[in-house]
Amino acid sequence: MRVVRRVIGWLVALAVLAVAALALFALTRGRPQDLPWTPLDLAQPAGMFTGRKIAALGTDFPACRALLDRAGVGFTALPAVRDGQCGYDDGVRLTGGARRIAFAPANVGISCPVAAGLSVWEWNVIQPAAQRLFGQRVASIEHLGSYNCRRLYGRSQGDFSEHASANALDVAGFRLADGTRISVLKNWQDTGDKGTFLRAVRDGGCRVFATVLSPDYNAAHRDHLHLDQADRGPMGWRACR
Repeated sequence: MRVVRRVIGWLVALAVLAVAALALFALTRGRPQDLPWTPLDLAQPAGMFTGRKIAALGTDFPACRALLDRAGVGFTALPAVRDGQCGYDDGVRLTGGARRIAFAPANVGISCPVAAGLSVWEWNVIQPAAQRLFGQRVASIEHLGSYNCRRLYGRSQGDFSEHASANALDVAGFRLADGTRISVLKNWQDTGDKGTFLRAVRDGGCRVFATVLSPDYNAAHRDHLHLDQADRGPMGWRACR
């Protein structure tokens, strides 16, 4: 028992030191968003815990809407949907404001945490990458939809997809301000700027979404980036492939 208590003591001490080191690291960089206990601010650059904080908004729709409001994101709250074991309570449709990017088709309804992630993704990842590689902004995101009452991979049994609660969006491509189209299906393997852009926004998306799946994952994702906000807890695993 003495050995067990000693090991437990060492583990507690190491955990305290790790937390202290994390706090010091974040504070010296002037980035409170790198700490798990600081309030979420969508207008701040993405930090180490931004994605987990956004995913956790799935249990607090009023807080999620308040964050969108404070960040200047225009949105319309949607009526709740009930569809057997599927549906959602926290659906929104983004309408503009500080989020200037458009969607095609335009009338997509998504969960509030996905909307929050898309806004941070636009500001921190998409537009900076487009300016760096193309010298212009992205005008619109082309998508394959969000809400779809189905199980994972269309199976007849098993867990339901995040799409079954509008907690996911499948992005097929992007259109630049000059009309240039960047397609996941056609340009993912490109070694030039288009392919570089797609891989950059995939990698950056992993900081603000719980799950990001690309053509590198499997053939089912050859034509889109799957983005979702599955809440797996503050220290839960995250998928980025």
